[in-house]
Amino acid sequence: MFIVIGFMLAGIAAGYLLRRCRVRGLSQAVTALIWLLLFLLGWEVGSNRQLMAALPRLGGEALLLSTAGTLGSVLAAWALWTVMRRKAGKGGGR
Repeated sequence: MFIVIGFMLAGIAAGYLLRRCRVRGLSQAVTALIWLLLFLLGWEVGSNRQLMAALPRLGGEALLLSTAGTLGSVLAAWALWTVMRRKAGKGGGR
């Protein structure tokens, strides 16, 4: 877990220090990598016999938790997008 947090902090630091440098295609590459990671996560879950055997027992709770987590993320992203658009509209003349 510390390695993951370390990599994330290193990425934040690099992004901050190199914020004036524009890398073409970075957004598309990040999107593609996220899709790949989600696919590989699904593959890992599908290949885990213990998890697949326990899935019927987990059923409703897992569905509720995953749905609530997804809905919360979507609402938070929408709220952030709305706030950022308002701020961009007010300060457009700078």
